[in-house]
This record gives sequence, structure tokens and C-alpha cells, in this order.
Amino acid sequence: MKLRSLSVRRIGVLMFSLSAFGLMTSAALSEESKFFVKPVAEKKITELPSGPLYWLLENFPTLKQAQDAAGPTSLAAEVGGKVWLFTLGPKDGSTAGGTTVVEIGPLPPISASEYLLRVNRAGGAPGTKSSVHTHPGSEVFYVLAGKLGQKTPHGVTYTEAGMTMVGHGPDTPMEVFNAGTTDLDELAIFVVDANRSHRRPASTERQNLASRCRLPGYRRAATLT
Repeated sequence: MKLRSLSVRRIGVLMFSLSAFGLMTSAALSEESKFFVKPVAEKKITELPSGPLYWLLENFPTLKQAQDAAGPTSLAAEVGGKVWLFTLGPKDGSTAGGTTVVEIGPLPPISASEYLLRVNRAGGAPGTKSSVHTHPGSEVFYVLAGKLGQKTPHGVTYTEAGMTMVGHGPDTPMEVFNAGTTDLDELAIFVVDANRSHRRPASTERQNLASRCRLPGYRRAATLT
């Protein structure tokens, strides 16, 4: 009887361990299958530069050098093992000490009493996507690795590593997704109305967006910051 009781207890412990392992593995896989978004840098300003606006992306040797060179409409940060300076301004800008990577624009116009400049890093495994959402301003993208897709009522657009994309104007419903076969790593750069929610879910637009631009199903969505 003692041997039988011991065997039952051992089986119970083994089953519990396997269940716990399965839950942990499932949670890990679930996290891996999400479209991630991480804040990189942000600041608020009360006035935009005049004329058509562009985002200038530059690399610097050190973060301190980038911070020292930053102007009132610049954001400095380390991303992907490099130091970046993101500057909002007129076309063909440059910063002393920086190496130009790319210039993105012109941006859709925006008017507000206060503006939020923000950079996010985002991406995920093949097939991952964001939820359908809007922003109270403009968003541009620079792809570090992989292939990016964006679905809006205007259609579906794509861009790949080393390339850029300019998004649509304020309050445009969108879904951003990994359109490639490798992991996506991208920078999302914003100028938005600072007195409105940076991101709003657009669930009422989901069916309309899907009917206009039908795409294959993607994995579980995550909430954008």
C-alpha cells in the first residue's frame, strides 16, 4: 500500500510539474507572438518650425555628443547599439558632428496649442500586428530590420530595412504589422497634439478597415503605447 501511495504521489507531482511547465511555455510563446512597442524618447514643445516639416535621423559617436547637439525640436537616444538624434525641421537639415542616416517627409500638417514629439521602437515576429488605432497627429517609420506593413482606409503600404514610410494625417485608423518572414524592428516617430490621448483604440473602424483592405490573419495583437 505504501509503494502504491508513493507512486500516486509521484505521478501527481509529475503531472503538476508538466502543467506548470506548459503554462510557462505558453506564456512565453504568447509574449513572443505579440507586436511590441517600447518608448524611446519624448518631449513637449509649444511651437513647430515653419514650412513643410521633415524628420532628420542622424547618428552620433556618443549619446552626450547627440544631447549636446540637440535643438529645441530634437530627441537623442540609443537604439540598436547606435546613438540617434531625431530632429524635426525643414528639408535638408543637418547637425554639426552628426552623420545623416535619412530624412523623412514631408509630414501631414497638424495644428495644436502644444505638441508631443515621440520616438517608439516597435516590431515583432512574422505575422504579428498592432491593434487598430489612431493618433492625434502624424507618424513616420524607419525600418531597422525586416519588412513593415501599414493598413489604413487608404490601402496597404510596405517598406523594408533601411527604408522609410510617411503615415497619414491625424486620426487615421491604422494597423501596423510584420509583413516579412523575419523579425521586424522599426522606429515610429511622432508629432502629435500633446493635449489629446497619444493613442486611441479604433475598434469601431476595425470592420470597415478590414473590408477595405483584406489581408491574411495575423497573430495576437498588442496595445500600442
